[in-house]
Amino acid sequence: MDATGGGDARDGGLAAQYEAYPYPERDPREEKRRLLIGSPSHLREIDYWVFGATRPRSRPLRALVAGCGTGDGAIMLATHMSREARPGEVVCVDRSEHALRIARERAQARGLENIRFVPGDLTRLDALDLGAFDYIDCCGVLHHLPDPDAVLSTLTGMLAPGGGMGLMVYAPYGRTGVYMVQDALARLAPLEEAPARRLDVARRVMRHLPATAWLRQNTNFGDHLTGGDAGLYDLLLNPRDRAYDVTALFGLLDRAGLSVACLMEPLRYDPALLLADPRLRARLRDMPERDRAAVAEDLAGNMATHVAYVTRADSPVSRADPMAMDSVPVMREIPGVELAKQIGPDDRLPFAFGTLVVPVAVPPQTRGLLPLIDGERTVGDLAAIMETRGIPAARFATIWRTMFATLSGLNRVLLRAPK
Repeated sequence: MDATGGGDARDGGLAAQYEAYPYPERDPREEKRRLLIGSPSHLREIDYWVFGATRPRSRPLRALVAGCGTGDGAIMLATHMSREARPGEVVCVDRSEHALRIARERAQARGLENIRFVPGDLTRLDALDLGAFDYIDCCGVLHHLPDPDAVLSTLTGMLAPGGGMGLMVYAPYGRTGVYMVQDALARLAPLEEAPARRLDVARRVMRHLPATAWLRQNTNFGDHLTGGDAGLYDLLLNPRDRAYDVTALFGLLDRAGLSVACLMEPLRYDPALLLADPRLRARLRDMPERDRAAVAEDLAGNMATHVAYVTRADSPVSRADPMAMDSVPVMREIPGVELAKQIGPDDRLPFAFGTLVVPVAVPPQTRGLLPLIDGERTVGDLAAIMETRGIPAARFATIWRTMFATLSGLNRVLLRAPK
């Protein structure tokens, strides 16, 4: 594990890796069959977590994907914008010509005209003269850079007023076993060797990896098993791979002048979900948010990444009021009728935080309310419908407040941006 940065040899090795094995491994022909969905950079998440569901959808959105790789986040965002006829553009920067070519072919397969590709090094972004952006995606990139602080500070300076970012960095505990095998392969397959030779060594090691190896016990990720050559290389042979626990992540953001709008999913970082004991919950109640998040990470043990939406610390998010009668709730992805089916007879929603399934309590009326959320009905509309079912306005307000806080905390129900 390289925790200090690395010098030209490591950076050269990283460049060679992504040219030989663009990551993640993608086939543009598959674009006709599916759209890969994830966080960050889901458009509904950006609307809510970055802009607080207050930025009009008619306002052009200028987005930068800093280190786009083969394009998962960029293709998702550009597709969402195209489907909703949202004005704006997605600018993709990566120094790997091979990765950019794959991303470009994926965009062409989808007929996307709101996306463009710029070859460039994130450590020299100023030379590209790209201008300011309302939203910046930097997913799975910072932890590979020689100076993450410098690049993140540069990106912060590229934010337009009121803008924000979606970030993802590796987390240490959920990647238990990775760094042990990385250390072994650093000795068995030195960085000076050609990428293909290093990959061959890694394949051979994986075939003979002892049953006691921590990597064999870890089911929090599967790139080395299902991600092809690119996945295996990126996980175990990457020449610079640092992990951030949640405390270190907050430190990184502080130094860049950034503030967390959301750690994804927010309730994942609430240790009260893991500790039912009332006395323990009482200890947590007055604990600072950062310490609570650290306790959740320490106890869960399975967080392999941290995804965060952030804004400038001097311009915090002004979020729409979910209790306002004209607010419009929207399902992030799963239709309400389908999510309602997952609620058990005990009014608990089993929710998978990675490999950890936690039963989350919801109001009994949630099962009936969820199918009503269509992205068009307002909170006032929902209240009126529930009143016909015998739920008076005051009672609805109590139910809705709890339901929205819980389901937005699971990133399942958000608020729609205004037209």
